[in-house]
Amino acid sequence: MDTQVKSSLAILGGEKAVKSDFGDTFVWPIVTKEDEDAVLDVLRRRAMSGTDVTKKFEAEFAKWQGTKYALGFNNGTAAIHAAMFGCGVGVGDEIICPSVTYWASALQCFSLGATVVFADIDPKTLCIDPNDIEHRITSRTKAIVVVHYLSHPADMDPIMEIARRHNVKVIEDVSHAHGALYKGRKVGALGDVAAMSCMTGKSFAIGEAGVLATDNLEIYERAIALGHYERFGEQIQTESLKPFIGMPMGGYKYRMHQVSSAMGLVQLKHYDSRCQEIRRGMDYFWKLLEGVPGLKPHRIEYPESNMGGCYAPRGHYCPEELGGLSVTRFAEAVRAEGFERCYPACNSALHLHPLFNTCDVYGHGKPTRIANSSRDLRQPEGSLPVSEGIGARTYTIPWFTHYHPEVIEECANAYRKAAENFKELLPGDAGNPPHLGGWHFFSHG
Repeated sequence: MDTQVKSSLAILGGEKAVKSDFGDTFVWPIVTKEDEDAVLDVLRRRAMSGTDVTKKFEAEFAKWQGTKYALGFNNGTAAIHAAMFGCGVGVGDEIICPSVTYWASALQCFSLGATVVFADIDPKTLCIDPNDIEHRITSRTKAIVVVHYLSHPADMDPIMEIARRHNVKVIEDVSHAHGALYKGRKVGALGDVAAMSCMTGKSFAIGEAGVLATDNLEIYERAIALGHYERFGEQIQTESLKPFIGMPMGGYKYRMHQVSSAMGLVQLKHYDSRCQEIRRGMDYFWKLLEGVPGLKPHRIEYPESNMGGCYAPRGHYCPEELGGLSVTRFAEAVRAEGFERCYPACNSALHLHPLFNTCDVYGHGKPTRIANSSRDLRQPEGSLPVSEGIGARTYTIPWFTHYHPEVIEECANAYRKAAENFKELLPGDAGNPPHLGGWHFFSHG
């Protein structure tokens, strides 16, 4: 007679925790007839390459964002590029950027003849660590790029104080955190300029698009000059730009496609209420996991703050509470329970990628990272310990874009089962691979 007790874990033969049909729980963006009609109007008027709808969108976005100016771009990478150019980043200059982020937070500086110095992240917020910025500032530092990473607002007060003391600009990358609040203020209206992606996977999703927002007229007009030739005309007020009116100073063509701006006008009307529903679902998920060993929420704790649309959510993993169980094995167990989008880690540390260490992009005869620098500022393995180790301490969680309590409960139970039965997972744990995370895209859940 077989007296062996069967495990409750699905990976070891038990029943799955997730049994319901997800339905539209993870469907995003929400596209209605209102979106379709707006897009079709652009198509039927053959107005895809115009700017009439885009200018309306920019005006509404600036009002919503709380800035004087907004400028539409074809993608977020272009918007961040323009933000750097707007701040005067050029040959021989340096920017400071967190190492754990998507490459488009920093890499465009190469095309401006500048370079990047990476800073470590705070292990709790996962955003740039304010305590690791000031000692990296030199006479060549032009800007600090602050990424509100995985929807969590960075701690802007000390960052702005450091920037003002050293007379450097602050660029907010809001690609993960549209509409998030930091101490009652909307991220994207705190630094000198903000730029963000609005591609289909983001929480503010309007197609393939980007937006720059600022209160600074010169930054705004320099952003126009870089890649909006048809708007670089007599209305320009910045004296240093006037001699060059008529052609894009950067040689780029960066305008937003009006199918995206038409969708943006519609999405913006509903965005805040839809984010409230998302946050309701995410809050419920974490409430169900309160007290579970090894699993801690990545959540905002500043007063009067929130995480906007909770884009690409993660949880903190504490292997020391689970007998040293690797996050890789934990995620494997959760996937077996029926939530197949649970994976370890987040973005890999950029400072370790060969592009920032050995690649000669433009034929300088030396790595581009140091081509225009007076010093070797490359950062070897071990130089940013939190960034390098964060992959083993983070994991994806579901992004509940619709509030369906029964699905949320089943998903939470999948994570609970894997954590509470960790001892059964230890014998099959091969540990984490040498490299966790990715330098490009990651699962949104």
